[in-house]
Amino acid sequence: MRILVIQDYLRNGGTERQAVLLARAFHDAGHDATLLSFRPGGALACEVGGVPLRALQPFDTGLDWFAPGLCATVARLAPDVVLCMGRTANRHAAALQRRLPRAVVVATVRTDKPQPWLVQRSLHAARCVIANSHEAKKRLIALHGVIAEKIAVIHNSLVFPPDTAVPARDEALRAKHGAGPACVVMLCVAMFRAEKGQRALIEIAAQLPRKREWQLWLVGDGPTRAGCEALARELGVADRVRWHGFLADPRPLYRAADMAALASRNESLSNFLIEAQAHGLPAVAFDATGVGECFAPGESGFLIARGDAAGFRAALERLLADAALRTKMGARARAHAEAHFAPARQVRAYLELFDRLMTTRAEVGRRVRD
Repeated sequence: MRILVIQDYLRNGGTERQAVLLARAFHDAGHDATLLSFRPGGALACEVGGVPLRALQPFDTGLDWFAPGLCATVARLAPDVVLCMGRTANRHAAALQRRLPRAVVVATVRTDKPQPWLVQRSLHAARCVIANSHEAKKRLIALHGVIAEKIAVIHNSLVFPPDTAVPARDEALRAKHGAGPACVVMLCVAMFRAEKGQRALIEIAAQLPRKREWQLWLVGDGPTRAGCEALARELGVADRVRWHGFLADPRPLYRAADMAALASRNESLSNFLIEAQAHGLPAVAFDATGVGECFAPGESGFLIARGDAAGFRAALERLLADAALRTKMGARARAHAEAHFAPARQVRAYLELFDRLMTTRAEVGRRVRD
């Protein structure tokens, strides 16, 4: 198959990493895969491997939405399948399907944020819509009237699987950041945006018992980071919080941490949670859309009602106080992630879906000709 993956810009985000992972996997499986971006460059541009990478803008204008010559470029590439990743790319799915009626244009929904009008139009015009959680599918049906038969659910795949089956805890890295053997490290990997909830997480952590040894490690960068740093100082926990900034590969921190914590308000399926669990970390998370599908609540962590800060803190305290519980939940978390989010499994689901859609397209074409 000739598969074209479209992503507006290869910034370091969860959707962008999934786009790169899928394009590389399609290429490695022997398909003619191409990755098309609107803006050239980006933090992940160096990670596309042998996949041909094209950019529509001759130089980086800084405009994510500017896609000069998109339809003409896609028509020249003549793909069998066009996979639109991210809301900006999905704005164009309807236009692409009209321009390329013989192609299979696939829209995707990877967030529970409100969808712009152009995206809503694409959800109905594309041949198929891929949601990365069953909760996201329900929202598509209830809020946007997309028919259930048109929606396929394929969970995110692990971008950073463990290097070994049971990773050993990285004591050297912990010591580097002042976390001794008895210190419990809580980890959150996410871009610093308001909806990712780092402020809420810092506020909750500030109420944890000071007599216990704990640290909160925050990985990522973004517009709300400076405000979060100021909040940690204001609440008197600056000595307990470590700021790791952007990391191209966060696996060393997964190996050094003891549990995962996510206070996000908006998700569809959290890459961070499935990766943390694959590394054997139990999780505490607010019940944002799709988060419950990341882990088995009560077995591999605690799913807390959105906004219930007291319940979130109580779950953290329980894991802080009980190393045996962390170990038991961590083992279940690793098994759950391996069973549900392995890259080979998810890529196979995409390719099988594309094959079915192409077969259906061919059958419809034959009936029309007859």
